[in-house]
Amino acid sequence: MPRVQIYLPDDLHRAVKELGLPISELSRHAVRAELRRRELAAETDRYLAELLGEVGGPPTADELAAADAWIDDATVPSARRPA
Repeated sequence: MPRVQIYLPDDLHRAVKELGLPISELSRHAVRAELRRRELAAETDRYLAELLGEVGGPPTADELAAADAWIDDATVPSARRPA
């Protein structure tokens, strides 16, 4: 296992030492967690790109206005609808 050197601010180093925490183990966990976070972010980006290709992007203002008009037309009671 390769050895690496990391630098901690004085206050962080002091707190870790006071609590008797294992710096190497904490560092390994932190690096693994960051690598996993980046992996998941990349998977999310790939999924969203695929989804965008399948269903398209957000509706345009014209599409929203047309949908609102359709809803208004569909929900107006028949007695109030113009003939």
